[in-house]
Amino acid sequence: MPKHFFTFVLALFSVCSFSQNSFHIKGKIIEEATKLPMESVTVYLSQAKDSTLVDYTITDKNGNFSLAVKKITQPVFLKVSMEGFEAHKQSLNELLKATDFGVITLKEQSKMLNEVVIKAEAPPIRIKKDTLEFNAASFKVRPDTNVETLLKQLPGVEIDPEGKITVNGKEVTQIMVNGKPFFDKDGKVALQNLPSDIINKIQVSDLKTKKEELSGQASSSDKATINLTIDEDKNKGLFGKFMGGYGTDDRYEASGLVNYFKDKRKISVLASSNNINSIGFSMDEIFDNMGGGRSRSMYYNDNGSFGVNGMSFGGGNGITQSDLVGINYSDELVKNFESSGNYFFSDQHTKNNSRVKQANFLPSGGIITDATSQTTSDRFGHNLNFEFEYKIDSTASLVFIPRFSKSHGKDRNNSFQFSTDEANTLLNESSSNIFNESDGNSFNNSINFNKSFKRKGRYINASFDNENNKDEILSTNISSTIYHVGIEPDDIRDQQKDNRNLRDNYNFDISYSEPVADSLSINLGLGYEWKKSSEDRKAYDFDSVSGSYSDPNAELTNFMSSFIKTARPNAGIAIGKKNFNFNLSGGTAISQFDNHSFYLGSTTDLNKKYMIPYGSMHLNYKLNKSKQIWMNYNFEYDFPTASQVLPVLDMANPLNTFFGNPDLNLNKSHRVYFNFNDYDYPSRTGYYIYAGGNFYESQIVSSTVYGQGGQRATTYANVSDTYSSWFGANWSKSIKKEAHKYRFGAGISSNLGFSKGFTDTEMYDAKALRLTPRVFFNYDYGELLTIAPSYNFTYNETNYTNYSISSTVNRIHRFNIQTTNYWPKNWVFGNDFGYTYNSNISDGFKKDFYLWNTSLSYSFYNKKFTAKVKVYDMLNQNQSAVRTISATTIRDEENTVLKRYAMFSLTYKIEKFGGKEKPSRNWNH
Repeated sequence: MPKHFFTFVLALFSVCSFSQNSFHIKGKIIEEATKLPMESVTVYLSQAKDSTLVDYTITDKNGNFSLAVKKITQPVFLKVSMEGFEAHKQSLNELLKATDFGVITLKEQSKMLNEVVIKAEAPPIRIKKDTLEFNAASFKVRPDTNVETLLKQLPGVEIDPEGKITVNGKEVTQIMVNGKPFFDKDGKVALQNLPSDIINKIQVSDLKTKKEELSGQASSSDKATINLTIDEDKNKGLFGKFMGGYGTDDRYEASGLVNYFKDKRKISVLASSNNINSIGFSMDEIFDNMGGGRSRSMYYNDNGSFGVNGMSFGGGNGITQSDLVGINYSDELVKNFESSGNYFFSDQHTKNNSRVKQANFLPSGGIITDATSQTTSDRFGHNLNFEFEYKIDSTASLVFIPRFSKSHGKDRNNSFQFSTDEANTLLNESSSNIFNESDGNSFNNSINFNKSFKRKGRYINASFDNENNKDEILSTNISSTIYHVGIEPDDIRDQQKDNRNLRDNYNFDISYSEPVADSLSINLGLGYEWKKSSEDRKAYDFDSVSGSYSDPNAELTNFMSSFIKTARPNAGIAIGKKNFNFNLSGGTAISQFDNHSFYLGSTTDLNKKYMIPYGSMHLNYKLNKSKQIWMNYNFEYDFPTASQVLPVLDMANPLNTFFGNPDLNLNKSHRVYFNFNDYDYPSRTGYYIYAGGNFYESQIVSSTVYGQGGQRATTYANVSDTYSSWFGANWSKSIKKEAHKYRFGAGISSNLGFSKGFTDTEMYDAKALRLTPRVFFNYDYGELLTIAPSYNFTYNETNYTNYSISSTVNRIHRFNIQTTNYWPKNWVFGNDFGYTYNSNISDGFKKDFYLWNTSLSYSFYNKKFTAKVKVYDMLNQNQSAVRTISATTIRDEENTVLKRYAMFSLTYKIEKFGGKEKPSRNWNH
């Protein structure tokens, strides 16, 4: 720690030193024709000898710019760039003192030669109407880094330890490459594997639905999307990596990714295999596949999983050996017909030992349950996805997006548990041996047609979506439940259940927009939804005579189905101006809700009709180029399941039986959200705040009655006036001068909820508060050193009414520091050190632990090969002790985690573009 503290002091000292030795250049940009000031014009200095960026800034709303620089003794250019205007370029032999460049006028281009302007005078940043565009070459990174490293250099972009990306406060949920998905729209494969050197532009815009894309509507989302465009000369070539490693305790990893790009045709193949809980193809040269282990071991419900097209890797509990093969393809097969698709095969094999201690609260006391289990799981999956877009003409487009998946799984679980009351009296004990074999098939499809007309804003849009799922599960249960209190008879089982679950959803929507003024449109629409689900369970007890599961068990055999038909006529208005978008729509949903059950020879039907008003509103107001307000409101409702409303007994679990409530109402809620963000590009300082919540008119909750032996009987009821809300804020600042870069910030997120429920027929309520403040600091010294400490604190408090306890409190401290040293040349030494402390956790569960990962790599043979040694969990302290607090329980759980291992790996890289080896972007150029 003294070493890191000394480095931090040096970093602060260098900031102070720079402020003392620097001076400012300033000026004002106006439009030549109107003489009005121009906001968000890019002003930058570049070296005359090679056009390398020195520094840049953006004009404010008054057209003024100010840029802090040090003395420059070599010739430089002062450049001013704005899309649609002729660039201004001024030559300076040197820059030794503060300078006022006065008023600079920009002349509108007579002919829009955008592509020529971009190639000749590409500014580091350009702000368009609805897109923020960064020039990748203006942001220097170390040679051979990936796209994720490049994104971290961009102003306003934040990437947290779990990989969540935000741009000026907006979460990025879609990342495209040349406008197409790269394996998946979340883009994590692209971020961690595509080399930054091939990227030309990074374009950030508001996330749009397919309907909004095709119709040209303004985005109604508070999320963002990133599009990575590839350099024209890098869009033809072959590149990729192959890596293999082996370590102690028979730990291993192997992966490969090969990409072939030729204009619009892109083919990528990836494969991986490992037994270290990893997706396997994150080939970061420092911490690559070790990061997920850190997240999985902390005291909160983030398991470090990584998803691709609905498949999850690296998450869950235990230690997983996984294999993956995937292929991604995109091309323009014929003129105006673009296609993309991908296929994945995966298999995962997991082993886990679990220990749980759970306290269930009752109005007059509580029940403590201790449980242990051993689980093994084997899963296989196929996933196939396509997207086709046909541009019928300049006004009409048709998009077709089918998705297929097939899975097979085998799960084995041996468990034992016992429950006691507050006086430590044994209530019950149970042991079970369960084996499940499952098969799943699904087909999802989306068809979208859009036709625009001559009058701007007039269009018709039609869409059809379907989702068809079938899951079959064969479950064998050998269990015994012994009751030590009360008169409940013991429950001994040796049975098999054959479950067949079907879900079919179809949704059709048609809408028409008619402009009544330049910025005002009226929207009319009709939606129709058809949803059907069924659960068919057949149960058999073991017949000792035949030696098979052939004796029907009527009490556990049941058929249940639910059928919902809904028509949604709607109307609304839309206002779209340069800096203002507003949309208001609503209607009345007409629904038929039919439920059916056949149980113990009796048929039960429950049919209801509903007429439910619904509506939504969103507003997006850009106060200026850097400040933006986004607001959203929705009135939402959803139906209960068949098992929640049908008065049919479910005795599948001997310790918890269920019975539906035919008088149950719908879930009805008002959802609101607000976001304000501001990023000042001249000072590279930004902040954002957000707040939102769900407020329930009616909410479905469980109502549980406990027996003397600790067994539970659960039904369902409605409560009202409950809510869940959230609030957060973040501030960050970047300073980059010569070889030094500083990035620091602070933030807070919070949740406040009010819930109600029933235990032993008595209503309780619980108010839950969660606060998570955080601070971080990043320091980069050129390409030699990176230091990144961070601290997070989590505070949980729940206050109860009509309960045996009045409140619970939990505090979690997390400190982490990453240091990376890139000296001497071709060597990389990385350390990732974390400490976690949990204030309240049950006896027998460790409150704190350290996790230290380290790696040392060496690149050779023109950096085509990289040899690396890494050690995971250097101190051998990793653990998974998680506390979960709900309105009715406190649950402490510990699972198997990876412990210390060392591994040696070798990586080989190929990069050829246009038949030539790829040149590197030098950090210091």
